[in-house]
Amino acid sequence: MEERDRLERRLLRATAQAVRDFDLIEEGDHLMVAVSGGKDSYTLLHLLMRLRERAPVRFELTAVNLDQGQPGFPAHVLEEHFRAVGVRYRMLRQDTYSIVKRLVPEGKTTCPVCSRLRRGILYNTAVELGCNKIALGHHRDDLVETLLLSALYAGSLKSMPPRLRSDDGRNVVVRPMCYAAEEDIAAFSSEMRFPIVPCDLCGSQPNLRRRRVKELLAALSAEHPAVKGNLLHALGKVVPSHLLDRDLLARLGGATGADPWLDEEDGGCEPTSAPIVALGPTPRQRAPGG
Repeated sequence: MEERDRLERRLLRATAQAVRDFDLIEEGDHLMVAVSGGKDSYTLLHLLMRLRERAPVRFELTAVNLDQGQPGFPAHVLEEHFRAVGVRYRMLRQDTYSIVKRLVPEGKTTCPVCSRLRRGILYNTAVELGCNKIALGHHRDDLVETLLLSALYAGSLKSMPPRLRSDDGRNVVVRPMCYAAEEDIAAFSSEMRFPIVPCDLCGSQPNLRRRRVKELLAALSAEHPAVKGNLLHALGKVVPSHLLDRDLLARLGGATGADPWLDEEDGGCEPTSAPIVALGPTPRQRAPGG
């Protein structure tokens, strides 16, 4: 019990700080909490329910689970959990599983197609339910892994923003656990004995790039425990003048126009300009573990 309480306090502090830093929850909000059945989304729902008890603003929660048609998916397990904790909920079922299996060649990563289909369904459901925000269970490790994945495999500097308006403007996605460490979430989920439902579609795929990055971070953290916290802090402490994004430097008042050192016929190296993705309002506090 003591360990569970200690972990809950730590996670609540991290979540509350993220909510304050990025204005993730405001007066009158109605949050749709996407609960997949994994440790992260169960913990997110628990933390938001606890924060609602003492928050200085009033907000509503609706938990939503999407059964994507995976054979044997135990939707009843999640529904029983929602009833047990006393949260308003909506159970959805749309067969995206067969679509993913048809579109993705054997052995290829299913995550991009699967997540795109799931996101569209959740966005539409949020509008239907009158929810002005969608809360997702991404945590600190997801953010720093995405940063490295983008840099190493896509050649751009970006991660998961704590607050993001969808392209069509209908939804606002928030990630209240963006400061929370995965190891704390895993330990808390174990202490709470959440009824975990594994993902048999993409969660069981071997040799994913994210898994390789996760292993790299684990190895580095074994040598220097502050690695993940430092990477998270780096996301909130960008120094544009020390990067190579010429478009960004120009917007900040740097040099523009033709290069007097090169003739027009000389050509030369043209590094790809990678726009920095805004992470929301500038954090008012340093991220935990940074």
